[in-house]
Amino acid sequence: MASNNPSGSLYTEISNHIATVSFGHSASNSFPSELLTRLTKELLLLSTNPEIVVIVLKSDGDGAFCAGASFDELLAVSNIVESTAFFSGFAHLINAMRTCSKIIVGRIHGKAVGGGVGIAAACDYAFASVDAAVKLSEISLGFGPFVIEPAVSRKIGKAAFSELALAPHEWKNAYWAKDKGLYAHVYESVKEMDSELGFFVSKLANYHPAALQALKITLWEGTENWDKLLLEKAEISGKLVLSDFAKSALMKLVKSQ
Repeated sequence: MASNNPSGSLYTEISNHIATVSFGHSASNSFPSELLTRLTKELLLLSTNPEIVVIVLKSDGDGAFCAGASFDELLAVSNIVESTAFFSGFAHLINAMRTCSKIIVGRIHGKAVGGGVGIAAACDYAFASVDAAVKLSEISLGFGPFVIEPAVSRKIGKAAFSELALAPHEWKNAYWAKDKGLYAHVYESVKEMDSELGFFVSKLANYHPAALQALKITLWEGTENWDKLLLEKAEISGKLVLSDFAKSALMKLVKSQ
């Protein structure tokens, strides 16, 4: 069950060279800035641990995998410094996933929205259940999925990204996401997914760590400018979210929940 702590929860379990990192928040596993920072720091720490070969990234509960940004926190920002800092949290997380020396395997058990899609895309390999539909709602809220765009487009291409970004009220099912390259596998049940994921990461954990690290570098070739690029995109979203349009749209959404 997701944590009732306003800042969410984060746990890491290490066994047989596999680190399983679980994040949670009572608001559909959304991310306030503090939880973004904690997850980023945890991945950077695990990256340097020689006992770990592979990381499994998952979220709590049986509902949404991740609802993206905390709308309550977005509503509370009042200036460009605060808003840019919030979106920079997603930039830092994606960059931590990108530069992490370990292969990151995503466990996407439920729906992913906005930043949640970006997190799934930043995994090196992703297992999903049939319930793992995706949606990018940002453009309807007055800003846009700019920070996560490079990670999502890298996996599914610009054409599929535009299908998501320009249809912000439309869910794309898990099989669509698999066909586009976001997920490697989709399973009809979480039980089946977890069984296959466990088998997969157990095999990975027995491979040569140096070879896996070299493969990780190869997978992310051409993204060396992301440290700067994603922060620039965070500033775009930071400016837009301060608009009257965005504030009104976010307020309506929060009240409807």
